[in-house]
Amino acid sequence: MLKKVKSVTKTRFRKTDINSFLFFLIFAIVIWIFVQFSKQYNEILTIPVRYINVPPDKLLKEDNPENIQLKMQENGFRIAWFSLFPPTLNVDVSRANDQNGQLVYVIDENRSQILEQLNINFDDNSFVKDALVIAYEQKKEKTLPVVSRIEVEFAAGYSAVEELRVEPDSVRVSGPDNILDTLSAIKTFPVTFTDVKKDLLGSVLLDTTALPKVTLYSRRANYRLNVEKFTEGKLQVPIELINVPEDLNVVIFPKESVLFFQVNLTDFNKVTAADFRVVANFKNVRENQDFLIPEVVEKPEFTSNIRLSEKRIQFIIKK
Repeated sequence: MLKKVKSVTKTRFRKTDINSFLFFLIFAIVIWIFVQFSKQYNEILTIPVRYINVPPDKLLKEDNPENIQLKMQENGFRIAWFSLFPPTLNVDVSRANDQNGQLVYVIDENRSQILEQLNINFDDNSFVKDALVIAYEQKKEKTLPVVSRIEVEFAAGYSAVEELRVEPDSVRVSGPDNILDTLSAIKTFPVTFTDVKKDLLGSVLLDTTALPKVTLYSRRANYRLNVEKFTEGKLQVPIELINVPEDLNVVIFPKESVLFFQVNLTDFNKVTAADFRVVANFKNVRENQDFLIPEVVEKPEFTSNIRLSEKRIQFIIKK
């Protein structure tokens, strides 16, 4: 019985000794790590860079530096953090100097921007290189017309007072020669309006989805369309015969036609038959043809959808 008690007691002491040993070992390791990481170290770390605000007339080459080396004099904790989670340095290309066909981003001239991003002390830390040299290709510039892809479907009885206006009507672009030479216009993104009863006013993005290497100096276009309620009117207008040879006596019939038109309500009372000119051009007559096609050659600008009741005008030649 006594031997059994002694055996159990030795086992408990042995377990206690092991636990104590492990505790002090771990504690000693933690203290050692803390002491070591509290010391000052000199290390060279690699910081990735990202190029931002590239001037629209320049195209950066693909072989530009992807990182920059930073010489750090910091405690171990700080260096370990930068090593495990390196921050990305945004290089503002618009602040670089153009020298001999290259862009030079001078570190000392951009200290404040770098300090905000990396939160480092320039008295104890420095970059291995004083400047970052950025290679670029000069883009060609060209002015292209803006083509609208805005479609408008009006509600019944409504129409546009004038054509849809897009401003600017042209845009300056830059890019590689081989791409710009193939471009004749820049289109807007497609937009469709339905059941329109009111004026349209807004902006739309210009579509460059298929032109990744082309830069636009303006990426939006403004559009405007005046919409009003329209009504249809009709007038009896004379048909004028023109370009008849002097030695011919030509008679047409009918001599008048009903002219249909659309106009907004505010201008309806302004429209008179004298505002329109309908002609039948004898010069267009072909051999064995006994009819003429009447055409509306003059009309008020604020009228639209003009059509005539007479599609053909008969004529005879009197001797």
